[in-house]
Amino acid sequence: MNATANKWVIDPTHSEVQFKVKHLVISTVTGAFKTFSGDATFEGDKLENAKINFTMDPASIDTNQEQRDGHLKSPEFFDVEKYPSITFESTSVKHAKGDLYKIAGNLTIKGVTKAVEIEAEHGGTAVDPYGNTKMGFEVTGTVNRKEFGLTWNAVTEAGSVVVGEDIKLMANIQLVKQA
Repeated sequence: MNATANKWVIDPTHSEVQFKVKHLVISTVTGAFKTFSGDATFEGDKLENAKINFTMDPASIDTNQEQRDGHLKSPEFFDVEKYPSITFESTSVKHAKGDLYKIAGNLTIKGVTKAVEIEAEHGGTAVDPYGNTKMGFEVTGTVNRKEFGLTWNAVTEAGSVVVGEDIKLMANIQLVKQA
């Protein structure tokens, strides 16, 4: 990036990171990561080829059920003591159509790094009442948890798996332009 590059950081009070996973094949459990941070650097208002970095704290997982959250933090899932962060670093950002962008990058969970592709819908840019320039995105994607070493599962007496493999990711991200 040259001197005209702008840096934007996530506004955590106006952003959220959620996920959905099938439970017993018949229903869906929704959860969130409450602690995360990130930034994006790009030239002017040109989003293509932006450099994006994002970090989540897996210990901040919240599925609205304390016992399940404890299990997800344990070595059987995220092993938060040994792996205190989940990271994403972009390798490319490409305009798909309209306000939609394809973001390729490296996702690291439990020490395992894999290339993934997510979509980001640009919601626009606005100036808030305090004079801060903000930009909004709705980010979606799907990852297979087993590819990242999140392999725990159980089978019910009837033969149904307890936790699905595909995790749907959804994030509403608001960025603040840095001076």
